[in-house]
Amino acid sequence: MYLSKEYKADIFAEFAGTASNTGSAEGQVALFTKRIAHLTEHLKRNRKDFNTQRSLQMLVGKRRALLAYLYKKDINRYRAIIKGLGLRDIIK
Repeated sequence: MYLSKEYKADIFAEFAGTASNTGSAEGQVALFTKRIAHLTEHLKRNRKDFNTQRSLQMLVGKRRALLAYLYKKDINRYRAIIKGLGLRDIIK
């Protein structure tokens, strides 16, 4: 699988602080971002894969909801994760 345990642990260690902190919003957003990038590349090659397209849309919605939560709870954490992942500021 493209997301091995070691790769996930590295993502959580980088963005959530520790590898065991898998429930943090920053770690989840980072993991969703990696999965979204992978599914986007898959859809570039397989344009008629509508199940993957729906899964991608659902993941984008989950990431957006987590980013909205971070924006409401702690704007500094929100800004740090946006800058760290290179995402656009979607909350206006």
